[in-house]
Amino acid sequence: MSRVAKYAPVSPHSWRAYATGATEPWEITGGVLPTPDGRAPHGRYNAGVRGDQLARQWQLIQRLAKSRAGVALAELAAELGCVRRTVYRDLDALMFAGFPVVSEKRDGRAYYRFLDSFRLGDVPFTPDEILALAFSEDLLRSLEGTVFHDSIRSALAKIRAGLGPELSEYLARLAGSFRVLPGPHKDYSRFRDTIQTLNDAVLERATVRMRYRTGRTGAVATRELDPYRVWYRSGGLYVVGLDYKSGEVRTFAVERIREIETSGERFDAPDDFDFDAYIGSSFGVIAEPAIPVRIRFDKNWATYVGERNWHPSQQLEPEPGGGVLLSMEVGGASELRSWVLSFGPGAEVLEPDSLRREVIASLEAAAKRYHPPRSRKRADRRE
Repeated sequence: MSRVAKYAPVSPHSWRAYATGATEPWEITGGVLPTPDGRAPHGRYNAGVRGDQLARQWQLIQRLAKSRAGVALAELAAELGCVRRTVYRDLDALMFAGFPVVSEKRDGRAYYRFLDSFRLGDVPFTPDEILALAFSEDLLRSLEGTVFHDSIRSALAKIRAGLGPELSEYLARLAGSFRVLPGPHKDYSRFRDTIQTLNDAVLERATVRMRYRTGRTGAVATRELDPYRVWYRSGGLYVVGLDYKSGEVRTFAVERIREIETSGERFDAPDDFDFDAYIGSSFGVIAEPAIPVRIRFDKNWATYVGERNWHPSQQLEPEPGGGVLLSMEVGGASELRSWVLSFGPGAEVLEPDSLRREVIASLEAAAKRYHPPRSRKRADRRE
């Protein structure tokens, strides 16, 4: 004996399952699977399920799709590593999502499978892998309009294209269990061609010629570069390579490249170039020799600072009164200064003295902006 669950959509985001033709107490009634004792379970499926439930239900989907004869409840429970009651709840959850679960009773035992006409589609991924792909799409949202974000989106679109509507809905809920919202970032949609040229040049070991605007002076000059690596850091894209003008390995911001083309020359990257070592001492993007840095944070910032990894070399020590002392071996004085200033009066540079003086000078200059001389105030009033 068998029966098939039928479904009717009630909104774009939810499904209500109901069953017809049930004649046995173990059959599905009202779209809710009964518990082993024949009673309907308390409450309905909650769409906000936990990650482990989603992973288990994904395994259940794959198992049912592979079995034409159906799988016994005890066998499902053993394979999923859970009790029978949990399997009942997961089956109910799949029905609620729109999966056509068929129940059959043979020799006094219940067997479960999907309707013969149902096709799961070719999904060679685990739930964690699909979740990671969806997670990556969010992580790369700051690069929307570039090959990086668009390629992830294209890959996910191809995966979804091979799925049925029920599984697509389920995977959408799976991906929706985690979200990433990008912080402040640059808009790279206008630099799609520039990024593509750089990517090709890195792969082909091709020298590029570019018109580049320096950030400090704003001057635009022609530079030749052997690009070793395209690098994403703190909301920005950079290219690292040998700068012919300086004869040194330098870092260039992609958005400051006005024009770019390959020169037709090829290069061989030095065998001793280690990208991780090159950026290892950097606090941000600027590559400078590492120096000892010590910064004291008051109790208002201690938890925030202590919960994060600012640099691989960092060490944290609790301070009397609830503060924390951060010690690092890093370079990039200008980036460090801006970072320290972002904490306002909550941070104090102890070492090096040069950084301490720079922070003091910046704070004094800022104070002057908010407290102009009295003579200037009187002049402003006369005007």
